Amino acid sequence: MQTIVTSGVILGLGGLSSVKALSAASGHAEALLLTCMDYRLMEKIEHYMVRRGLRDKYDHIVLAGASLGAISDKYPDWNKTFWEELELSINLHHIKKVMLLDHRDCGAYKEVLGEDFAKKPKAERQIHAAQLNKLREMINERYAKLEVEMLLMSLTGAVEKI
Repeated sequence: MQTIVTSGVILGLGGLSSVKALSAASGHAEALLLTCMDYRLMEKIEHYMVRRGLRDKYDHIVLAGASLGAISDKYPDWNKTFWEELELSINLHHIKKVMLLDHRDCGAYKEVLGEDFAKKPKAERQIHAAQLNKLREMINERYAKLEVEMLLMSLTGAVEKI
């Protein structure tokens, strides 16, 4: 028996094909949200999703750096985790959209890229846009029917579309 851990829930399965069998009973979510792990933003992220009308209607993946964490060569296991969680969200909850939510003043960006972009807001937006676009393209290659929304949050909780 294979065990899959997803969003803190452990599923004992007879194989990954069993995930599809469970999907009918698992319900639907509108989106999968990818965010950073930054403690400063957890409440703001929740408020943002509620304002969007998505309370209890989305799956949530948390990786340091959000889009950067999902594609960085520095953390290949995170890449694998992102794609596995995305596939589970599609199979279990029939999502139609992926929301990629990066944030300004991100420590993971400083760590992985070796520069503090927060001191240069235009450059910071550009580097986030580059990572978000790269991940969007990768998602679109694998899952052409999924809508991908790219977002950047400030530390105040304000969100802009990229």
